[in-house]
Amino acid sequence: MAAQTDAVNSDNLVIPLVNFSLFLHGTPAERLAAARSILHGFQTAGFVYLSAHPIPDSVISNVFSTSAAFFRRPLAEKEKLGWTTPRANRGYVAHGREKVSALLDKEEVEKLKAQVPDLKESFEIGREGEEGLPNNWPSGDVAAEEFKNVMNAFHDQCKELHVEVMRAIAVGMGLDEGYFDGFTDVGDNTLRLLHYPEVSKEVFRKNKLQVRAGEHTDYGSVTLLFQDNRGGLQVKSPNGTFVDATPIPGTVVVNAGDLLARWSNDTIRSTMHRVVEPPSKVDGDVYPARYSVAYFCNPNFKSQIQAIEGTYGGEKGKKKYADINSGEYLVQRLETTY
Repeated sequence: MAAQTDAVNSDNLVIPLVNFSLFLHGTPAERLAAARSILHGFQTAGFVYLSAHPIPDSVISNVFSTSAAFFRRPLAEKEKLGWTTPRANRGYVAHGREKVSALLDKEEVEKLKAQVPDLKESFEIGREGEEGLPNNWPSGDVAAEEFKNVMNAFHDQCKELHVEVMRAIAVGMGLDEGYFDGFTDVGDNTLRLLHYPEVSKEVFRKNKLQVRAGEHTDYGSVTLLFQDNRGGLQVKSPNGTFVDATPIPGTVVVNAGDLLARWSNDTIRSTMHRVVEPPSKVDGDVYPARYSVAYFCNPNFKSQIQAIEGTYGGEKGKKKYADINSGEYLVQRLETTY
């Protein structure tokens, strides 16, 4: 049984499709081959697709339908659950509030936001029980209680998948399998529900810079991305072009973030990506709504991050970055975005 095939192979961008069950349940040789495929994907493309992962399709389908039901709630009701601070990073984010980009200067981000706002709304969910930082759950009806239960359970399942992905990275790097366990056990991660509303094709024709989400890298260690079948995700190739990362049923797309790139002394890539108008032909004048679910994984916020052993020294060169606290780093990045 092959550990991988190619999910994307275009313009010098190769994103592997890895059978993750081989890492979870395979022979020692199969586990090592799968781990090395995952690491190689992160080192060269910054992205991998994982098939045969442990989260059932039925669970993901229920998360998507529950998310869509939330976004159908009245705007006034959603705004009462509004996102507040970078440190909390929880709650509803209305159209135009966030602008993802590669910029680090807040004033420049505001200018870009005014010119080309992202065409999306989102809802951020952190881990339950973090003192002083409660989630902004909807309330008052049965659907609200169901929403909370579904999303908390999914948050926990994604946390477990994050642990296993980091174990695969460790094995691929020749480290002890549990090398990252002490950085992932708390679950300081964010579950983001995303809704890209239906939009007139004319919006994209009038403004050639318009996108559903601007080009950016993610901030943390890895991101688990669950897509619907609409498409629109693009990844930047080594040649500087954007390549379609077409949805593949039953897979989760995993990309490395800036903090993992820093942690790996840049031996792992954090790659630019964006969401644009769908690549497939759609009849009529309106693109339908798109939904996705992103689980942003981070090292425990209390962790000090320094270059992983084996990524520096000798021919590999010096450490490129000073040590940094995981939680403070994420707050700094979020302060620029919102």
